Amino acid sequence: MGSTAMATEEGVDRVEREHRPSPIDVHVGGRVRLRRTLLGMSQEKLGEALGLTFQQVQKYERGVNRIGASRLFDLARVLDVPIGFFFDDMPDALGGGMNTMRRAIGFAEQQEGFEDDTLHRRETLELVRAYYRITDSSVRKRVFELIKSLTPTD
Repeated sequence: MGSTAMATEEGVDRVEREHRPSPIDVHVGGRVRLRRTLLGMSQEKLGEALGLTFQQVQKYERGVNRIGASRLFDLARVLDVPIGFFFDDMPDALGGGMNTMRRAIGFAEQQEGFEDDTLHRRETLELVRAYYRITDSSVRKRVFELIKSLTPTD
């Protein structure tokens, strides 16, 4: 194989890598989709709140389009989560292990969370959607306290 053919193959490989979504962008997009789904919000409704089309929201959720800092800030506001939510449960191979190290030296608080499969169960989604449909915040808080009182203490 000549040097020109080898250079062409390397160029094609580089272009293919550049067009593949970053695993971190895919993870963050998946967290956007998870939170949107938990809230029972459509891609169209999220897009409207952000001034985007639902197609742009789809691309963010698939990780095809990278989410910039200001857009991530807007997403956190609209989805009512801290910015760190989008990076929670990141696999160690993508830098998720850094969260453990930061917690160990006091830079981030330990957050209790659900295991992945719990968040994806239909029952969980229905429960969260029903909870957020309670419009009276004092009633919603009482429901929350009732559920907490029914669970075993650690």
